[in-house]
Amino acid sequence: MPIALALHVLSAVIWVGGMFFAYMCLRPVAGQLLEPPVRLQLWRQVFNKFFVWVTLAVAVLLITGLWMIFAVYGGMGNVRSYIHTMLLLGVIMMAIYGHVFFVPYQRLGRAVMAENWPEGGKQLGVIRKLIAINMSLGLLVVVIASAGRYL
Repeated sequence: MPIALALHVLSAVIWVGGMFFAYMCLRPVAGQLLEPPVRLQLWRQVFNKFFVWVTLAVAVLLITGLWMIFAVYGGMGNVRSYIHTMLLLGVIMMAIYGHVFFVPYQRLGRAVMAENWPEGGKQLGVIRKLIAINMSLGLLVVVIASAGRYL
């Protein structure tokens, strides 16, 4: 259990912390300092690297979370409601990430390759909104994970 829990928490930190950094720190600076062609190329490269880590984090979160629920606690019927809430929000976050990866991120890549900067900007805007939602959900999950047992 300690190894699974540590891997679970590390994966959440990588994913949610990465979204927080990208949204709250990198995004405003890139928007202020870089012209659209350079900014869109930057984001394409950032997402190329970050999404590898997010995909790994999602896999580890699912494996460790479900293992702890079923192997350690004996199933969903034996865990408290805050665990159910974390699982629900986590699955929603994973679905949003899957959509980001397979739809607007792919469109962003095609737009950057074609140097279609308006379309790239449009897709980056879609990604920005979805990451804002996912980051908010992720921060909520962190609060639930850390305080849920005390509620």
